[in-house]
Amino acid sequence: MGFRIYYEDTDAGGIVYHARYLALAERARTEALRMAGTPVSVLQEESGLVFVVTKLSIEYHRPLRLDDWAEITTTIDSAGPARCQLRQIVSCGDMHAATLIVELACIMQSSGRPARIPPRWRASLEALSSPA
Repeated sequence: MGFRIYYEDTDAGGIVYHARYLALAERARTEALRMAGTPVSVLQEESGLVFVVTKLSIEYHRPLRLDDWAEITTTIDSAGPARCQLRQIVSCGDMHAATLIVELACIMQSSGRPARIPPRWRASLEALSSPA
């Protein structure tokens, strides 16, 4: 998933503001699932389930700057019955800008209680496996 870096993404020095990586990564996760065959809105409509972030870590390597073209690659590290861990690599050309490790939990939207990841969704998540 690719993104152009705009003024709204940067601080006064033209460097991407640290929290902006979260918004870009969220969009990339949503699009990765859509490209794997299951838009996140379908999970909610079909089953009343949603994914929520339960843990997140970001390691910044090099800054993105105004007008850069950033790409975010999303892969799955692991998946349990109701949780999964994704790895998101932010790059700009050959430059490695950041790595995000995101843990998601599947919950019932109505109650907030944990729920098993449905088979269709598990298949979409597994489609995010790193190429061998």
